[in-house]
Amino acid sequence: MVAAGVERILIEHAGRYPGMQVQDVYKLLLQAALGSEHAAGDEAWARRWLERELADMGLGPDEPLFDLISPDGEIVRVHLRPYTRAGKDPEKLLGAFLNTAGAFSGSRGQLRDFGSETARLCLKGQIPFDGQRFAAFFKSMDDEDFPVVHHTIPFMRLYRPAYRVVARRLLAEV
Repeated sequence: MVAAGVERILIEHAGRYPGMQVQDVYKLLLQAALGSEHAAGDEAWARRWLERELADMGLGPDEPLFDLISPDGEIVRVHLRPYTRAGKDPEKLLGAFLNTAGAFSGSRGQLRDFGSETARLCLKGQIPFDGQRFAAFFKSMDDEDFPVVHHTIPFMRLYRPAYRVVARRLLAEV
């Protein structure tokens, strides 16, 4: 189940974001396993971050309203451009984001499983990344207790990512 889910997610993202790099893959896996716990901070900070991103995001690629990013379907990225085009309320999204950070308990063990599966897919040529390079990068992140990373500069220039990571069960609230 996990293997098929990770494979589906990575193939989908590699197809949509061909400029994705190893660090961007790691960021996706980190969010899939740990949700938004790393990014919420306090409510005032999270609100300012969302307001600033909404004001500055500009145009970007076509994206769905949300992407399932965890193999179990529990965690999604809600893309801000289609979210605002649909006339949805940023305060509700902020609430879902903060609730996810407070309530979702991911696992570093699960993140390690995602990393192992990703390395296997790379080595088999099923996703377009160097398997040894990915494994080395992932090990270095594990050695540092899985720190948060930003998207790579090429990814940011190409795709201008603007999203919030939330628990899928909270989508009805947004």
